[in-house]
Amino acid sequence: MYSLTVRDHFMIAHSFNGETFGPAQRMHGATYVTDVTFRRPELDDDDLIVDIALAGQVLNDVLSEFHLQNLDDIEAFRGHNTTTEFMAHAIFERLALAIRNGHLGEGAKGLTAMVVTLHESHVAWASYEGAL
Repeated sequence: MYSLTVRDHFMIAHSFNGETFGPAQRMHGATYVTDVTFRRPELDDDDLIVDIALAGQVLNDVLSEFHLQNLDDIEAFRGHNTTTEFMAHAIFERLALAIRNGHLGEGAKGLTAMVVTLHESHVAWASYEGAL
């Protein structure tokens, strides 16, 4: 299995609901370093997994929806705690849609899986992995 990873980051504000979150129930900020790994069993006709520059641009486009936003104000997230795990899945779904819509080019049709990892600090991160 071949894999290619691109990285970007985004900054957000949010708060959590529930005693589990202690002081994080209050408004706070986070900067997420975001890694996306694309997987496929065979290289394409150009010996690529996916165009690395295009993958980086599409990731940046997806993250721009959240960058410098208060996630509590995003209608699609109402009623959810926008935890690192939740956001990894939300980004996965948006990237998967971009792939289905052809935004990563013809070569992306051979992708079989993707992993989105959000690093909330140098000691903690969460991922969502799924088939494409």
